[in-house]
Amino acid sequence: MEIKRREFLRTSLAGLGGAVAVGSAQRSVLAQETPKQEISTDPFELVQLTPTIKASRIGLGTGMAGYNQSSTLTRMDRNNAIKVINHCYDVGVRFFDCADLYGTHDLISSTLKDKPRDSYVLSSKIWLHNGGIKDEDRQPVRETVMRFLKEMRTDYIDLVQLHCMMKPDWANDFQDQAEELEKLKKEGLIRGHGVSCHSIGAIQTAAENPWVDAIHIRLNHTGYRMEGSAEENIEASKKAHANGKGILCMKIMGEGTYKELEERRKSVDFVARAQIVDVYVVAFEQVEHVDEFVDNLRSSLEALKAEQA
Repeated sequence: MEIKRREFLRTSLAGLGGAVAVGSAQRSVLAQETPKQEISTDPFELVQLTPTIKASRIGLGTGMAGYNQSSTLTRMDRNNAIKVINHCYDVGVRFFDCADLYGTHDLISSTLKDKPRDSYVLSSKIWLHNGGIKDEDRQPVRETVMRFLKEMRTDYIDLVQLHCMMKPDWANDFQDQAEELEKLKKEGLIRGHGVSCHSIGAIQTAAENPWVDAIHIRLNHTGYRMEGSAEENIEASKKAHANGKGILCMKIMGEGTYKELEERRKSVDFVARAQIVDVYVVAFEQVEHVDEFVDNLRSSLEALKAEQA
């Protein structure tokens, strides 16, 4: 029976069949049959990231220069970091993207502890590569998620992803971890699962894999920190959308390398015009950065809507 169970899960994860594949196929049909909706110009519109998760169009990323369970957000003055997080929530950001690698679980959860839990979406990622986290924190998936729940002061995490998939065959390498996340979703401890991708091959695999609910991709107008061309990344993401998967976009600001306002506007406009992104995840460091991004995204969406009319 164990052999049959694992074979079923293996083929499901590989996209070859099973109940999970049926669900993805049904979402694919719906995605293809649904007429193209009118473009919303609301930067904070709640979007259907997965069948069970609605998130704001703009999300706060907490992983700028993230490694060894710290990031720019945790290394800056804590009061300033709290100010940025609160400002994000106050203006309408309802997606908060964390990871074990970033060490931001406590900072986000302690800042949001007085907000209604159902008013925001929490995301985290499990680090499975060498280095990056303390040895004592390198536990099996179930124990890792249970630790996340304590650190995030919550009964459930909306989205948990396998962090930084780089190989096209990641689904084979991390089959056991994917299976455990599926069990945790069935138990209600998480509401969705997926991968963050750091190669075009990993995205292409995720786009076809029925286990994946949501994918983190990298996209900007200069190709900074991206693998493959922008066209390849957009095409793979379109296929993922057609297969019912949510798309979260990172590196929109080139990891802080776009120093001129016009460059930042160009990148936001480029990503918006791709029309494949559900949630724009940005590592804001100042409240002014939040307001600027909101204005830029609104302008791009308004231009797109005018062109569509």
